Amino acid sequence: MNFVCRESGSLLFGKRFFQISNHKYGCRLFSHRGLADKYQSKAVESNNINEEYVKCENESNKTDQQKFSLILPPPNVTGHLHIGHAMMATIQDVLVRWKRSQKYDVQWIPGTDHAGIATQVVVEKMLKKVRNVSRHDIGRKEFLDEVWKWREEKAGTIKHDLTRIGADLNWSREYFTMDEAQSEAVKSAFVRLYDQNLIYRGNMLVNWSCTLESTISDIEVENVEVTGPTRISVPGYDSPITFGEIFDIAYKICDSDSEIIVSTTRPETLLGDVAVAVHSDDPRYSSFRESQLYLWHPFRNEKIPLVFDDSVDKDFGTGAVKITPAHDKFDKEIAVRHSLPSVSVINEKGTICEGFDQFSNQKRFTARDLMKNELSRRGLLRNIRPHNLKLPVCSRSKDIIELMDRPQWFVRCEELARNAIEAVATGEIRIHPDNFKKDWCKWLSPSHDWCISRQLWWGHQVPAYECTFKGKTIWLVGVSLKDVEKKAMKAFNVDTVADIQIVQDADVLDTWFSSALLPFSAMGWPKGENFYERNYPLDVMVTGHDILFFWVARMVMLGQILTGRVPFTDILLHGVLCDANGRKMSKSLGNVITPEQVINGATLEDLRNDIQKSYENGVLSLDEVKKSIKGQLQLFPKGIPQCGTDALRFTLCSTDVTSHFINFDVNQCHANSRFFNKIWQAARYTIASHEQLNLKLYDANDLKKLELADMDRYILSRLGNALLQIDNALKSYNFHIATDALKRFFYGDLCDVYLETTKKNISSKDSGGAVHCRVLATCLSIGLNSLSHFAPFVCNELLRHLPKISEFQPEEWIDNALETEISNLLRICSAIRQLKVDNKVIGKHAPVVHLYIHTQSMYDSLRPFTSHIAKLALVNDVVLNDSSRIVELEKFAIKSTAGYECSFGIETNHLYEADNGTSELNAKKLKKLENELEKLLKRVCTKGYAESAPQDVQAKITEKINKLKTEIESMKQLRHHG
Repeated sequence: MNFVCRESGSLLFGKRFFQISNHKYGCRLFSHRGLADKYQSKAVESNNINEEYVKCENESNKTDQQKFSLILPPPNVTGHLHIGHAMMATIQDVLVRWKRSQKYDVQWIPGTDHAGIATQVVVEKMLKKVRNVSRHDIGRKEFLDEVWKWREEKAGTIKHDLTRIGADLNWSREYFTMDEAQSEAVKSAFVRLYDQNLIYRGNMLVNWSCTLESTISDIEVENVEVTGPTRISVPGYDSPITFGEIFDIAYKICDSDSEIIVSTTRPETLLGDVAVAVHSDDPRYSSFRESQLYLWHPFRNEKIPLVFDDSVDKDFGTGAVKITPAHDKFDKEIAVRHSLPSVSVINEKGTICEGFDQFSNQKRFTARDLMKNELSRRGLLRNIRPHNLKLPVCSRSKDIIELMDRPQWFVRCEELARNAIEAVATGEIRIHPDNFKKDWCKWLSPSHDWCISRQLWWGHQVPAYECTFKGKTIWLVGVSLKDVEKKAMKAFNVDTVADIQIVQDADVLDTWFSSALLPFSAMGWPKGENFYERNYPLDVMVTGHDILFFWVARMVMLGQILTGRVPFTDILLHGVLCDANGRKMSKSLGNVITPEQVINGATLEDLRNDIQKSYENGVLSLDEVKKSIKGQLQLFPKGIPQCGTDALRFTLCSTDVTSHFINFDVNQCHANSRFFNKIWQAARYTIASHEQLNLKLYDANDLKKLELADMDRYILSRLGNALLQIDNALKSYNFHIATDALKRFFYGDLCDVYLETTKKNISSKDSGGAVHCRVLATCLSIGLNSLSHFAPFVCNELLRHLPKISEFQPEEWIDNALETEISNLLRICSAIRQLKVDNKVIGKHAPVVHLYIHTQSMYDSLRPFTSHIAKLALVNDVVLNDSSRIVELEKFAIKSTAGYECSFGIETNHLYEADNGTSELNAKKLKKLENELEKLLKRVCTKGYAESAPQDVQAKITEKINKLKTEIESMKQLRHHG
């Protein structure tokens, strides 16, 4: 595996450093050593503004390159990108940059989604707030003009935000889900599915928002837990409505003085009752089974039957439930089984339908109160009790959802779902993480038909037309009016359309329908152009697990039926982004933050101003503003520190993105900006070292020709292992493993270890110093190229000042035996430094460490590195002894162990005043080691351990037990001698 780095274009002349590059800002003169004193994200990012990535058609069809294609899940044109969008875009951008570094022909297509309901709602709020008008006041045409203006503004904002976070997208192929090309794809898909009898028009109960006057999808329904009587604000009502009650209502038995008490939480639908149902085995009603029993409807003055059905819950209320098939799915199923009629009660606007006397035209919850009063007056209301329930609420309008039985357009999903299940079962499509395969099958089997029509103004108008000729009406579909006219003439067997009335359906299509086509429509389908043929199917689809069914499954279903192929081979599902405390980000908690706020930083006043702007634009209500301000004060009492884009990206990828919930901590993000400063300082040190030794920085020697010291070979081995680990992590979408490998290499291996060991030779201008300079430059150049997938801005800036390394093969440099030797050395250094800290030993105490090594092999391996140990442990000198002289430890007041092979003591000068803390610290350390040993011994003694644990695992545990026993014995000897 080769890692190819970019050309730096840097030249060094004497003590002045010049930068020559093709950067669009031209040549720039840098200060001494080429870099600022410290890393400043704002300055770095302004110098590395991401230029739009544009490829011409010829370049995007390179048949000699392996292709990698994907689309950006389109953000809704409702506002700025939120932090969840930033995570999704960063994940994809990392994959894109990684694949480009491997010389893939990459196509990453950006776009935005018209988001029918969400956008219509937010624009309506804006109009109400700014102009005090509704969409009905200004009419459909003017309203749509306002939406398009909104879209143009927000699309530009989204593009800016994506560029700001470094998303290297192919903007020449940018799409909008309602642009001309996407509109043609939507119409073509609808017609093809209709012609295959996979789309039909029919009546079915659908989720209905009376405020929107439209059907909505299940994903836009929030089931709110209501515990007992609760007052809830409902759009269109001046005062809150009480929910969380159950009503017991008496239904009189015909020709009898008896009655049946029915329990319901929805008395306003009582007008649509067509029966009362009880469980077949309910003993309370067994006497009524002998013959058909009828009851008097309380208001309609007509008989309704008592029916027996095993689906009725005997424990709900009195066990008798009213059946209202026009407004309840459960009731409709019973009505179908018992051939009962359906009576609609509530209309599209949320008022009671005509024909119900004093209740007609009343708002549904106003009618509820009227009915309660009338039932009470008639002596039929027996009781009102507290009741816990789940209240379906429209997430967009906050209205209470009604189920409506009305004509809609549907996609038949049974066959499509079966094909989608098979694609995952056979491995044609791979889901990451694979535990979602169960959810895939669960959601798709059995699969209900998909309602794809919406009664909105904003969206793709359904390409279906109601055609009437001589009193006969039929529905026809077509990609254009002209297409439909031809079909109508043929259907009615006439030569002209003059006498045929043709009216297009006013409804629009569900946003998920157009979005489901994106893997192929964004690539040029249905035209079948070369770009489409080259880049479809996509290689990976990255999106949130919460829309696995609503979007991903539908992309697969429609992709298979319309293109004959799966739309992508891999599905990477990321979790829901939460705040540092694990709470979902929401306006009510005030914990919603934007990428811009993290990148640039924001004072508490800035955060409040952003909330105020959202309120002025009608996005937030006054109540939401108050909650947001309160939440921000608790979460960000000092505002948000400036972190920069690179730190944001790196932090977002530093947690397992496939976790169900992902916590985002701004403080961790700020810490990562300090990590980049550490690398920045390493680069400055490298440049300065080259200057000091009069070396040309751009001269990239073949390292194999240099006389490398052990530490040189060690850091190159660590680099090789890090590169392989990063590559393997990205292959499996484990971004957090890759970022951890990068952090360990740059922080631990390069900066804290290797760089420190180079200072002596470089300072003395020893011949080894020149080699160190070459190794430093190589490690930085190659390491930064790998880090650039996650942090492009700071890496691009630093790489301008470093040599081009044309080729580096990690496997050739890995030396695991050497790494083991150095890791032992580092473990000893760590133990020494910790003991110094615990005993408050500092530089003025002139500490000298005396090491006592228990094995000859360890003694031999450490002997060449005593000067390195002194440097890394921050002591004046290191004296190496074998175990025969261990009795000398008695004379040291400060002593401990560094693993099972080494004990040591620290000698100090007269300035140090020893206390009795060391023995106490060693006692704690001994206890800790004994506890660790006890846990391992319990594990190996567990029943079945020998049979179930793999042999290699058992061997490692046995080895660890023996090492612990040895170190414990050493610790006991120290305490005895002490």
